[in-house]
Amino acid sequence: MALTPDGLLHCIEIKSGVRDFLTDRKWPDYRAWCDRLYFAVDQNFPRDLIPEECGLFIAHVTEGPSTIVPECAMIRESPLAKLAAARRKTLVQLFGHTAALRLMALEDPAMTASLRAARRVE
Repeated sequence: MALTPDGLLHCIEIKSGVRDFLTDRKWPDYRAWCDRLYFAVDQNFPRDLIPEECGLFIAHVTEGPSTIVPECAMIRESPLAKLAAARRKTLVQLFGHTAALRLMALEDPAMTASLRAARRVE
């Protein structure tokens, strides 16, 4: 999930290959939980498999003399399907809470571990 500066929630579903895409039956449900839904696939993925109602990112890795450089390009914008206000509020709060917990875990791993242990006791 990504939260844009204008408050929209974008879901980017990464697919490792055709089999991953064809066997995943969960992604159509994601549409109800975001304003825009995208797929991100590699440059060899058959683009015609991605539904027109979804945006598309193509990932590409280039290798230089001493570095590997990942690149990504938006090929197709996702149509906007705005969330209901109540759902948006809940999701933005959950997004912020999750982001704060992840930052705390990076800054103070010991505190994060003790908080998790305390939650298990309660």
